Amino acid sequence: MPVRLRKLIGTFALIVLVVSWALVAMALAQAPAIKGNGAIEVIYYVVAGLAWVLPAMPLILWMSRPA
Repeated sequence: MPVRLRKLIGTFALIVLVVSWALVAMALAQAPAIKGNGAIEVIYYVVAGLAWVLPAMPLILWMSRPA
């Protein structure tokens, strides 16, 4: 597969990943266990805000692989 096509597919996949991750994170943030405690809420937002990188890494590595 040509590199340009792989990067185009990867770009759209990353956009879908980030948007869906944000929607799921926002929905989970409304849980009473998270919303009820300020410290847990801060920890949740830090973890949820950084955790999308883990599923994105293999995709980025696939995009940057030589042809």
